[in-house]
Amino acid sequence: MPIIVNLDVMMAKRKISSGELSERIEITPANLSILKNNKAKAIRFSTLEAICRELNCQPGDVLAYEPDEKEE
Repeated sequence: MPIIVNLDVMMAKRKISSGELSERIEITPANLSILKNNKAKAIRFSTLEAICRELNCQPGDVLAYEPDEKEE
């Protein structure tokens, strides 16, 4: 999928652990891991909003579009 989740990069910049972030945004550590590892097929706007609020960032800091080679 051409949407890349750069959550781990922003977490490192903000020096926050997965456990702490999952607690703050009220999702399970397993679901946060799915997001971090680009395994998610979708993300709720409410979850994205919570991530941006806690990491003090914009959605574009967390999500990126990188077209597949076949789509270019």
